[in-house]
Formats: sequence, structure tokens, C-alpha cells
Amino acid sequence: MDTSSTARVDKLDRDVIITGLVVVCGLIMVVLDTTIVNVALETVARQLGAPLSTAQWVVTGYLLAVGLVVPVTGWAMDRFGTKPVWIVSVALFAAGSALCATAWSMDSLIAFRIVQGLGGGMLLPGGQTIITRAAGPQRLGRAMAILGVPMLLGPVFGPVLGGLLVEYTSWHWIFLVNVPVAAVAIGLAVWKLPSGAALTNPGRIDARGLILLSGSLVVLLYGLSQASSHGGFGSWSVLAWLVAGVAGLALYTWHSLGRGPSSLIDVRLFTNRYFASGSVMIFLVAIALFGSLLLLPLYYQAVRGQGALYAGLLLAPQGLGAVVAMPLAGRLTDRVGAGYVVPVGLVLALLGTAPLTHVGPATSYAWLGGALFVRGMGLGAVMMPTFAAAYAGLEKRAVSRAAPTLTAIQQIGASLGSALLVTALTQQLTHLLAGRGIPATGTGASQIVSLPPEARGTVGPILAEAFGFAFWIAFGMTAALIIPALLLPRHATRAPTPDAALRGT
Repeated sequence: MDTSSTARVDKLDRDVIITGLVVVCGLIMVVLDTTIVNVALETVARQLGAPLSTAQWVVTGYLLAVGLVVPVTGWAMDRFGTKPVWIVSVALFAAGSALCATAWSMDSLIAFRIVQGLGGGMLLPGGQTIITRAAGPQRLGRAMAILGVPMLLGPVFGPVLGGLLVEYTSWHWIFLVNVPVAAVAIGLAVWKLPSGAALTNPGRIDARGLILLSGSLVVLLYGLSQASSHGGFGSWSVLAWLVAGVAGLALYTWHSLGRGPSSLIDVRLFTNRYFASGSVMIFLVAIALFGSLLLLPLYYQAVRGQGALYAGLLLAPQGLGAVVAMPLAGRLTDRVGAGYVVPVGLVLALLGTAPLTHVGPATSYAWLGGALFVRGMGLGAVMMPTFAAAYAGLEKRAVSRAAPTLTAIQQIGASLGSALLVTALTQQLTHLLAGRGIPATGTGASQIVSLPPEARGTVGPILAEAFGFAFWIAFGMTAALIIPALLLPRHATRAPTPDAALRGT
């Protein structure tokens, strides 16, 4: 191949960019919806006459539906093709959104959120499969940078949009807003997505593996949500779910090793060292970085007394930092490898997190904005290059089964990180309050949001100190990522041969 041909192959051409933007159109809807619902949950609970503990199932039910459907996504794409599965997923999410807007009670809303989750759970692995196959291994870093837009900007701008909708419209619009976006996403997908033909012989669905894997993920995610809401892992009602989930995953591993390539997700993918190291990094990054995304809006709302709208605007510098870093990080990943890019991103994330360990009730917003901008650059230079490294050594056929695996790993890591940091925050707050003779009220995150505004002057400095402690935990977990990051590939990505793809060399 001559130089001009190589340049054409390596360039992120118009078709790949369009494919990525079509996928982003569907993903941004899902990521924004998650944060919008979190912002509006208290309002929805009040207007439907339900306690906040019941309303939490609006979030939990969606999360469990995602865990239920993620494992089957790879087989569905192999059986029916990526394009039909993507379109059906968007349509199912839109249908669930429309039904949620018509909910007449909290029970009906929870049921419709489960429908929404069944569609949303297939969109992230589906989108990753589509863009990975379209870009090819030599352009994965830049292609994944496109997918990083909704993943990193959603948690920033979701609270802004949620605050606007709750303040100026009714809560029904937090769901109705998805319907026109979904219509556009479906139209663009029909028009512009590559066909993504089904495999000629995908085999029958692994029913036993589906029961084991989906059931285990649901149980594990539920246990982690309980740990977050209860503010700790010490309760047997939490530990029992977590132990059962881990035991189920162990059983699935044994099942997959015996069944081989015909299993729902072939665990032998982890014999590829790039996929294995990328998977470990994605899990740890989700714990350290995605988990701490929960702390920032809580700090602005609970300590600084800001509403959801202004809290979201104050988080905007983090999203802008990610936007600045992602294109450059993607280009460098394709050129020199994620092993050089990700450690630099982690250093930036540490520099941006360090000031947050000293937050107080009157810390300068400009100082916090600058720290969040640097932290956002770190996020943009870590997450998507890590995904690109995980996919780099895989054959095209294996991508559809790898994508649900990485999605599940990321979801578990983010849930675990949130539970760990909420536990650190609430237990430190309880300790600090007890030291001053002040009784703590509530458990988990509700302990923070239930503080009355008139108590902010007294409890605010104590609460800020507890947030600083939680950010120290996030700082330590981020620092620990540098060691596995050094195991990521340090060379330009090459198209794997079948033998190399299996060995991960």
C-alpha cells in the first residue's frame, strides 16, 4: 500500500464521522435522561404523592433493566444486525419515555422506566460496536473520542436541562423531551447508518448463560444501589445481594469456559492481554472518576445552597475541559498508543481533584471552575483512550460480544464507585457531627439532601469537611490507576491477525 493509500485509511473520513454523530444523537438522549431524572426525582415524588424511598425505584428500576438487557445485546447484533438492533433500541427507549410522561402513579412510572431501561441498556454497547466496526483498529482513538461526548457532557448539562424543565414546565417534560430526539435519531439511523449485516450463523441464544449473567448483574447492581442508599456495606441486607451477585458471575464464568465461543459472552476474550488490561482499567476508572461525579452536584447543592440549574452551570467547566482534551487524546492514542496518553490524563485528573480535597463553604467559584476544567481534561484523556485500547486487539467479529462486556464492567464500576464515595462521605459526616454532639439524620445520600436550609450555616463547614475527605478518597483511587495504565499498549494500533487477536500480541 502506498503512502497516499495509507493516509486515506488512517484518516477519520466523512462516513466514520457521520456514523459517530448518528450514534451520539441516540446516546446523548440516554445519558442526559439519567441525570435529568435524578434532578427531578424529588419533584416527581411530591406531585405523585409518594415517599422519596419509593421514588428511588424510578432510578433503581431503570438500572436493573439495563443490567438485564446488556448481556443479550451482543447476540442480538450478531443475529439481526447492528442497524436494526440500534433502531429498535432507540424506539423502545422513546416508547418508554412517552409512557413515563403519561404515568398516573409512582408504580406506573417505575414500570414504564423499566421499559425505558430495556431500550437504553442496548444503546451504549450497540453504539460502541457500530463505531468500532466502522472506524477499524487504526482509528479507534479518534472514533471513541466522538462517543465520549455524551458520556462526559451528559452528567454536566443534564442537571441544567433538568433544572430548567422542572422550574419552567411540568415534570412530564423530563420524559417527553426524549421523544423528538429519538425521532431524529431513528431517521438519521435509517438514512445514514451502515447496514451492519447479521452473521450467517450466529447460533442459538445461550439461554442458561443469559439467566446466569443477566440475573447476576441485576442482583449485583441492586446490592450496590442498596449500599449507596444505606450509606455503607455493613448491613447483611446489602452484603447478601453482593455475595449472591459475585457468586452468580463465578458460575457464569464456569459455564462460559465449558461452552466456549457459543456462550453469550465468551470469557476467553480476557486471554487477550490488551482487552484484559483495558477491562481492568475501565472498571477502575469508572470507580474512581465516574463515582466522584456524584459528589460535585451534591457539594454545590448541599453546602453552597445552589439549585439544580446553577449547580449544573457550575459544573460546565469540567465538560468544557473534556471537549478540549478528547480530540487530541484520540489522535495521540492512534499515533502512539493509550499507554502514553492515559497516564498523562490521570496526572491532569489528579491535579484537578487535589483542590477539591480542600473545599469549604465559601471556596471561590473561579478556583473551583479552574480545577474542574483541568479535571475534565483528565477525564477526556483517560476514558475513551482506555476503551480504544480494549478493542484494539480484537477481530471485527468479536467486537459485538466485547461491547456488552465493557458496558457491564463500566456500569458495575460506576455503581461501586458511587457507593464507596457516598459511604465515605456519610460516615465521615456522621463522625464529625458526633464529635460536636450533633445527631445525624437519615442514611446514605438522603442524609445530605435532607439537611434543612436553616441548618446550613451551622452544619455547612462540617459538611464541607466531609466532602473534602470523600474527595481525598477519590484522589487516592485515581492515583492508584497509574500502575495498570502503564500496562496499556504503547504503539500505534494495528489491525490484528486472527492469531494475534487471540493472543493479544
